[in-house]
Order: sequence, then structure tokens, then C-alpha cells
Amino acid sequence: MKHHPDVTVVVVTYSPGDQLDSFLDSLRLATRGPLPRVVLVDNGSVDGAPERAARREGVELVRSGGNVGFGAAANIGIRRSDTEWVLVANPDIAWRPGALDVLLDAARRWPDAGAIGPAILTPDGELYPSARLIPTLGVGIGHAVLGPVWSANPWSRAYRAEADNPSERVTGWISGSCMLLRRTAAQAVGGFDERYFMYFEDVDLCDRLEQAGYDVVYAPSAVVVHAQGHAASRQPTRMMAEHHRSAYRFLARRYPGWRWAPVRMALKLGLATRLWLSVKLGRVAEGPTLRRRADVLPDLPDTPQEP
Repeated sequence: MKHHPDVTVVVVTYSPGDQLDSFLDSLRLATRGPLPRVVLVDNGSVDGAPERAARREGVELVRSGGNVGFGAAANIGIRRSDTEWVLVANPDIAWRPGALDVLLDAARRWPDAGAIGPAILTPDGELYPSARLIPTLGVGIGHAVLGPVWSANPWSRAYRAEADNPSERVTGWISGSCMLLRRTAAQAVGGFDERYFMYFEDVDLCDRLEQAGYDVVYAPSAVVVHAQGHAASRQPTRMMAEHHRSAYRFLARRYPGWRWAPVRMALKLGLATRLWLSVKLGRVAEGPTLRRRADVLPDLPDTPQEP
């Protein structure tokens, strides 16, 4: 079988069920060219879905050896690719027709891009904030403290870039649920940091790509639909706790050394309080949206905006 010459698709699986079939079916409509080679990196599924999918032509199944986490599994797939671009995605993504071609077209317009992300819609058609700022200390604290009780607070709105219209632009970070990576750029910075079991590995990778001189680009003319939380919903409280641990790891890395020790302690206490509030208020499994519908997305790519 002739594969797409430009891109390999890497999907991390953990008992994905029928969503993996939907992902692969929709991928056929995402490009007019040859289908990409698909590498499934399985973290210990017990539902038989990855084995069933591997019977399809062009789909390869790789065992990670256990539930090693998203980033570690994605790195296995990246190492097995030899194309210029690697598309790392969750199995609960559904592609809009032509979306992969549009994403690759955007990549060609940004020669310094290390990562490019599409617009992500919820199944209800609302726009998910998949292009955000790298969390700084001030914005991060405001978002962490007020987010569970006041989702529209100024710090959370700034972090989610809610004031920005959906247009092709450089951004801080893009969601790892569907992320097009320049393979050589990802390898140059060491890929995903495998100390993150789940969450913030995408923020961390984008941050390190930017520090290495690469652009992180939001390309909303490419559209996918994400049925969020196919794995996290099974153990929502545990996954929320993992989210807060990862948030602390990321922020602590940005503020190292003894001088920042009081700040790191305050962050740890603040995140623990936020976790308690999230569980108490029953918002463990909720995900934010921008309260905008798909009709705000551009029909054609805008002129790329330099940072």
C-alpha cells in the first residue's frame, strides 16, 4: 500500500472502543491523497479494539508494554515514523472532510512551525479552546484559584485566549488531542517529557519548541471533533488529581531554585485547593468551551499573522 509521503499518524490507545473505528473511518475522508500510515501505540487495552483496527491495511499496532502514559506512548510512535510530519492524536477524534490536507497546507505556510493544531469542536458544535497561552505565574494563579468557581474570570479568559477570533496565528500551546508535529523539531527537543503521565505534556512540549526557536501555530481552517475524555471519564477524580500534579510539575520547572521555593509551595497549596473545589463542586469531568459555534471558524485560511 502506498502511504501518504508527508505524514504519519500516531494514535495512543487505551481500550478506545468503537471510537477508534470512527477515527479511522473519518481519516479516509480527511485527505484526497494516499492514506497516511497509522501507528497505534497501545497502553494495555482489554477491549480488542486496537487488534481489530490493526487488521485494516496501513494500520500497525505497537505494544507500549503497559500503561506508560500518553507522552511516553506517543514518543514510541514518533520514533517509528520517517515522514516530515507526525500527527499525534487521540482515538476519540473525528475528522471533518479534508481536514488533514488543510492542516498540511497550513504547515507549508509556516516554515518555522514545530507544531500546528486544528480547530477542535465538541460533539455539540462548540469551539474548544485548543490554542492557549503558556501559563505564566500571574495568569496561572488567577486561573487556578478562580476557575472552579468563576469560569469567566479575566485570568481564565486570557489564558484561553477567548478574546481572539479564530484565525491562523502563532499561539502559546495547542492541544495534544490532535497535534501535527514536525518530526525533526520534536526529536530535537527530546519529544514529550515522559515524566508527565497525562496532561500538560502538550503544554510542556510546545513551550520547549518555542524556546528552541520553533513556532506553535493554530490553524482553525482545519476542523476536527473531539468526544473528550474517553479514558479520563472512567476515573474522573483520579484523572483530575493527575491534571493538578502535571500542572504543578510544569510550573515548578519554570520557577526552579531555592529563591522560588516559597512560590512553588504556594502553587502546590493553591492547586490542592483547586482540586478540592473541583471535586466538591462536581466539575471534575467538565471541559471548557469558548461558547462559540462552528460558524465562527474561517472558511478559508486567513493571512498568517506573525507574532
